[in-house]
Amino acid sequence: MNKINLKTLHQDIAHQIREMIINGEMINGQKIDERLLCESMGVSRTPVREAIRILSSEGLIKLVPHKGAFLSELSRKEINEMFEVMSTLEGMCARLATKKMKEKDFQKIEKLHQELEQHYQNKDQKSYIKSNNKYHIFLQVLSGNGVLHDVINGLRNKILWYRFRSLNDPNRFSQSIKEHREILEAFRHRNDRKAEALLKLHLKKAGKIVAKMVSEIH
Repeated sequence: MNKINLKTLHQDIAHQIREMIINGEMINGQKIDERLLCESMGVSRTPVREAIRILSSEGLIKLVPHKGAFLSELSRKEINEMFEVMSTLEGMCARLATKKMKEKDFQKIEKLHQELEQHYQNKDQKSYIKSNNKYHIFLQVLSGNGVLHDVINGLRNKILWYRFRSLNDPNRFSQSIKEHREILEAFRHRNDRKAEALLKLHLKKAGKIVAKMVSEIH
């Protein structure tokens, strides 16, 4: 874990905790050890507690009175509901982004896609998830809809751990890159309706894998 600069300290700590969740250094339901975080990051408890409050507002952490902070756990029902909403919103995002897409935008998407291909070839799930997040965030920005961007980000943050774990399924990992290849072609031809349908299907398939995984955990 890296030492942190004083600038926007609590936000940097919140970012590092998110990274720990993605990397599997924290698991769902685990109690957050404030003392350990303070020692490993070289900071006092105040910014750590501020970071925990940020993550609590995002739904990543649950604050339990007299017990402490815990990494949130989601039920299968909650997962299904979240992916149902996300699939619709990300599909809409793809449609809007395609309509506004210029050649330089497509080149950026193509570059991000090549990152995904490289991480897939290296069987590097952690880097794949990070590049995938960059890919989807770029589409959100390109859509030009700030509300859509914020809502999708809020939902995505809640399922970071589950998305990473879902790629441990080799079938899902290979399906994901195949779906991204199809989405890239829809963008290449500026087919907004096809891009919308493919993104929606992409999220629905991911949701089924995550929901199955949650059932097995519980």
